[in-house]
Amino acid sequence: MDGTRRFPSRRRLLQGAVAAAVPATLASTNRATAQAWAVDYPLAEWVPASTSNYTASSRPTSYPIDYVVIHVTQETYADTLAIFQNPAKRVSAHYVVRSRDGHIAQCVRDRNIGWHAGNWTYNTRSIGIEHEGWIDKPQYLTNAMYEQSAALTAAICATYDIPMDREHIIGHQQIPGSDHTDPGPYWDWSRYIRLVNFA
Repeated sequence: MDGTRRFPSRRRLLQGAVAAAVPATLASTNRATAQAWAVDYPLAEWVPASTSNYTASSRPTSYPIDYVVIHVTQETYADTLAIFQNPAKRVSAHYVVRSRDGHIAQCVRDRNIGWHAGNWTYNTRSIGIEHEGWIDKPQYLTNAMYEQSAALTAAICATYDIPMDREHIIGHQQIPGSDHTDPGPYWDWSRYIRLVNFA
């Protein structure tokens, strides 16, 4: 040794930084890939329901998907997700739409049967979308919620060849045998169907 201090070259420092960044980049990519794989609607966040709260299936092979059922949660967004994740609750919907910004969580894959309609035949043949809010509080029905939900419904209808009309996009209260009244009197069906058709 000649007693002078040697520092790594700039090139070696850059190579080291790139090598250190690669695992983090791969981990991030793997998370994004897993997220993309888990959802049927690319703009949704995957927040899985408990497997005790839906029936595994292979729709539309096992059952045709003919309807989209519109719900209002009667709970907050966070509480709805927690209910779907609680195995004792025995309930789930495929998607939940947040009021303030229209953010969408997917809780059950489309191929599986959500327990949302209270009628087995309709459960097997539909996709359920819950909307954060209460049927007597119209302030929860925001523009963002309508727009994001309509885009989701349009994508579901396009994927499963469901007509974009009130015969096939129905409210929970329309399910035979249902005692529910959601989405309630403030849900603007004309606006919603129009948004779905123009999404």
